[in-house]
Amino acid sequence: MYHHVKKLMFTVRVDEPDPRFGNMLLEQFGGANGELAAAMQYSIQGLNCEDPDRKDLLMDIGTEELSHLEVVGTLARMHLKPAKFDRQAAEADPLIAIAGGGGVNLFNSQGNAWTADYLKITGELDVDLRSNIAAEARAKIVYERLINFCDDAGTKDALQFLMTREITHMKAFSLALESMGKPTFSIGRIAPTPGVVDQFFNDSTGTGDHGEIDTRGPWNEGGDWVFTESPAIQAGETGSATALVTESSPASDEAGLGDLLLDELRDLLHAEKQLTKALPKLAEAARFDQLRELFEQHLGETESQVERINECFELLGKSARAKPCKGMMGLIEEGQEIITEGQKKEDAAADLGLIGAAQRVEHYEIAGYTTARNLAQQLRHSAIVSLLSKSLAEEENADQLLNQVARSLMSVAKMPAAVEQTE
Repeated sequence: MYHHVKKLMFTVRVDEPDPRFGNMLLEQFGGANGELAAAMQYSIQGLNCEDPDRKDLLMDIGTEELSHLEVVGTLARMHLKPAKFDRQAAEADPLIAIAGGGGVNLFNSQGNAWTADYLKITGELDVDLRSNIAAEARAKIVYERLINFCDDAGTKDALQFLMTREITHMKAFSLALESMGKPTFSIGRIAPTPGVVDQFFNDSTGTGDHGEIDTRGPWNEGGDWVFTESPAIQAGETGSATALVTESSPASDEAGLGDLLLDELRDLLHAEKQLTKALPKLAEAARFDQLRELFEQHLGETESQVERINECFELLGKSARAKPCKGMMGLIEEGQEIITEGQKKEDAAADLGLIGAAQRVEHYEIAGYTTARNLAQQLRHSAIVSLLSKSLAEEENADQLLNQVARSLMSVAKMPAAVEQTE
């Protein structure tokens, strides 16, 4: 919920209006590094954020950026005011004077319209926080340049305040990123290719007299770095760039990951086969049609998942032999108890119990498929990765559908009490 307070976060004062400088200020109003872009970027990141603590950080700073937008807009309007009635001032920017009546609009200093293309939103919290740190750094530099081109004392005070808040936000985003505890170069979930990740290619060469010399530093030497002469030059000299480690290089299995993948697949095979027997019982026990249909639909998916696991074994050249999955056995036993206990409960409560049992199963399977898929990725079994990814997506979708049904049933469960209160 937003609430506008008719008082600026920083009271602005302009002693000598300068329409040309007002035009420059629009860079921070409707430009790529401006306050609206920052407000929208952080707020939308916050809406997407599953981490409640860092969601609060993003929404706090996103909201503050809206207040900065008002400060910048007020400054720009005060500087542009002469363009309303003075021909010479209007000539500084006819777009503002003629089309906009001497006021501000969502344009940058070149007259280009604001666009959502300015926003950097990936949905990966650590990546977004890095983008935000860079955005604040760019905005700080823009404010610094505006201050250098400004002669008005009141305007410089406001710009100094805004510039300082960019550093405050950089500090907050940096500490939030650090608090996540992720290694600096751990981006996403898929590990980089060993060998390739540590190669530095000397692709820009020179000897000094007629070009800049090659330099060495912590960015290309020491630690795990392998300094490699340009693959293009190697290819020209030898016909092939032999030093280039390619992604298609055979994957080694020194750590026994292949055996671990087989164990995971055998565990999943037994788990899914048990579910093909348990899901009909859950469907029969369900009181609401929507839940019953969901269980029946997932039974069909589970049967397809068994076929995919069998196909994985074929691709590996191994027999499709199941390994007793004690975890799933326990979850199914618990589910049977919930079915029995639910016979004494109201419809909504009984079905909510079934959903809880089913979601425990889904989360167990999601963990199993994620592990197996990651192992297959590391071993570069791309066909197996594709099969497991499809099953994993089905399990995640089933979990989301169960959530939706649960919310509907909770509303149904509340209805009698709500009716009693209104009578």
